[in-house]
Amino acid sequence: MSGEQQLDADLGSGVEVEEFSWEDYLEETGSTTVPYASFKHVDIRLQNGFAPGMKLEVALKNDPETYWVATIITACEQLLLLRYEGYGEDRKADFWCDIRKAGLYPIGWCQQNKKTLEAPEGIRDKVSDWNAFLQQTLIGACGPPVSLLEGLRNGRNPLDLIAPGSKLECQDFRDSLSTWLVTVVENIGGRLKLRYEGLESRDGFEHWLYYLDPFLHHIGWAAQQGCDLQPPLAIKHLKSEADWQEILAKVKEEEPLPSYLFKDKQVIGTHEFSINMKLEAVDPWSPFGISPATIAKVFDDKYFLVEMDDLRPEDHTRRSFVCHANSPGIFPVQWSLKNGLHINPPPGFRSQDFDWADYLKQCGAEAAPQKCFPQSISEHQLKENMKLEAVNPLFPEEVCIATVTAVRGSYLWLQLEGSKKPVPEFIVSAESMNIFPLGWCETNGHPLSTPRRARGHKLRKIAVVQPEKQILSSRTVHEGLKNQLNSTHSVMINGKYCCPKIYFNHRCFSGPYLNKGRIAELPQCVGPGNCVLVLREVLTLLINAAYKPSRVLRELQLDKDSVWHGCGEVLKAKYKGKSYRATVEIVRTADRVTEFCRQTCIKLECCPNLFGPRMVLDTCSENCSVLTKTKYTHYYGKKKKKKK
Repeated sequence: MSGEQQLDADLGSGVEVEEFSWEDYLEETGSTTVPYASFKHVDIRLQNGFAPGMKLEVALKNDPETYWVATIITACEQLLLLRYEGYGEDRKADFWCDIRKAGLYPIGWCQQNKKTLEAPEGIRDKVSDWNAFLQQTLIGACGPPVSLLEGLRNGRNPLDLIAPGSKLECQDFRDSLSTWLVTVVENIGGRLKLRYEGLESRDGFEHWLYYLDPFLHHIGWAAQQGCDLQPPLAIKHLKSEADWQEILAKVKEEEPLPSYLFKDKQVIGTHEFSINMKLEAVDPWSPFGISPATIAKVFDDKYFLVEMDDLRPEDHTRRSFVCHANSPGIFPVQWSLKNGLHINPPPGFRSQDFDWADYLKQCGAEAAPQKCFPQSISEHQLKENMKLEAVNPLFPEEVCIATVTAVRGSYLWLQLEGSKKPVPEFIVSAESMNIFPLGWCETNGHPLSTPRRARGHKLRKIAVVQPEKQILSSRTVHEGLKNQLNSTHSVMINGKYCCPKIYFNHRCFSGPYLNKGRIAELPQCVGPGNCVLVLREVLTLLINAAYKPSRVLRELQLDKDSVWHGCGEVLKAKYKGKSYRATVEIVRTADRVTEFCRQTCIKLECCPNLFGPRMVLDTCSENCSVLTKTKYTHYYGKKKKKKK
């Protein structure tokens, strides 16, 4: 069988996959989703560790054995827009590269490895002394960490470095501030299942934290803070002191994770709380209401212990948790009253009505002043009845569909749908790292608990190929031409095949398949350049910006009724350790680009101006601002599919 026949056979075969459809569920319930941009911790995770202004040594396109210094102009997930030093503000030679495929090296790599460092031919005569030019240019320059570049050359994203078996330091946030080692058991999209070092799974001391949690740190953090590593009181009795020290010594011999992975963590500021001050708080292990609480201990100027008030006999165990100045779930006295909420009296409280003035007098305590508390988030986009994915507070290994039932300031009341056991409505901060956007579970291979009525038996058919399998098509020569996307050479070959700039108009309606937040993160435009190369890159970016890349790939797949007579290109979408691929038709000539972009938009049920040669400045000619995710666009000639 020839390579082309094998390709067609592979694409014709399918795997039956039963899946929950967020789009269908939103339409059935008449709901909308929380905007993607509301989840800052997820946005940070998608950043690839590169930033505009960083400098690298990169192979020249026409001479892979020769290198030159380039500056990052734009970073978009795994794509970088680069400009060689010497071009100044001239954008004509800017070029895109895939960080997983391009040879990217830190400044100084060529000298260390005896490689040729020479300016590109187009500017070679522009400067008489390039060595002096580089010395001046590189003063104060910064670049990506060396370990990041090495990891990428081995096919790993930065977050992939936090692999099972990796070691971190974790502060005890229950009742003390001791810091001990934890081992990563699982890493699902930055959500880490952790186990205290020295224990086994059967010991029952595993917990989940997002990798940016303020209580989680790289190895060496405790030493930097002048703290000793000590196991928490809850586990200290399980081993002798000698055993704990032996465990500690072994970990110190291991290569630690690079600290830059945690560079986006929240900076902990100083607090102004004092012992015995009263406040209102949400118990993080039972976040179903707001109750009176007390500052039970002040560790230092950054951390303090909050204890939930309990008026029952002394022998009753009291719930406590460590906080810092910006901790969520702590409020000034009367916050509940001012927000029209009920406050739960402490256990053992005998009066029918709880009144803060009487309670403070009874306890002989004072209320913590307003200045002690973090400022409320002034603006966010979360509203009642919006849908999202959220961690079950009682069973943190489970992530469920959730509905926002109420919003008070920067706090949400959520109701889970589809949880294995009933869970009451609970309270989270709008900036919680335990809430996620639509499609997060599917993207990261995490099971999503869905409501029974939504668990349909709709079967989706799509070709599945393992990542290592090669595509035996001569058309894949374009993979090697990606870095020539915007090259002058490509543009000048023939005007007939030269594609103009394709703009991403992220303010336009993005439809049911594409994530508006991710569209906004795309570069303003791609091109100009060869039509096939430019449009291939545009479609690849759109697939990666989808809620479900496999769904968009299926929508774009070449069908037998095609009228374009263009070039068949194999595009891919990654999911759950597998690669999905399909042949997508792309026009080859410039005169068809505008209509191709418009019809592709219509196929994806988004505004026809979402991407194309025309930049939308303020007002879209299609008046797409009136559309919502639940109003599918049969305005443009595509009818809704009837439900069976």
